[in-house]
Amino acid sequence: MTARVFRFVHSLFYRPNLLQVAALCWRQNGEERQFLLIRSLDSNRWIIPKGWPMRGKTLAEAAAIEAWEEAGVKGRVSPKSMGSFHYEKLRGTGVKQSCDARVFDLHVTSLEPQFPEAELRKPKWFSAKDAAKRVREPELQALILGHLAKQP
Repeated sequence: MTARVFRFVHSLFYRPNLLQVAALCWRQNGEERQFLLIRSLDSNRWIIPKGWPMRGKTLAEAAAIEAWEEAGVKGRVSPKSMGSFHYEKLRGTGVKQSCDARVFDLHVTSLEPQFPEAELRKPKWFSAKDAAKRVREPELQALILGHLAKQP
């Protein structure tokens, strides 16, 4: 009986983490690898392009679409996730929801000036160290800095 009551009460309050997809957009600028960050719409903090999985698209394809919509990025996305990071998303209702963002490596081949959210966001390139300092999530910082080990 006690276990059933516990499960019932737990089900009223437990909310599993939501899944999002994200693109770690990068380019090689001479000897330096640079990373693209954008500002979040709600808190104006530095983030990478991210959004929800899309019906009929792989997670990698959805991440590439989000990168295009939020930053004007075109490029080659890796089909395999390079890792993930956790963050708290503030919903429109004012409630915070835990999210796990699956990150996909996206080698940028072009950055278009006109894209769906161009009026809302201004993408900016940073060195790995500067990008890692600007994002808040420790797991995302580690993914950015770990990306340097992949440099040719």
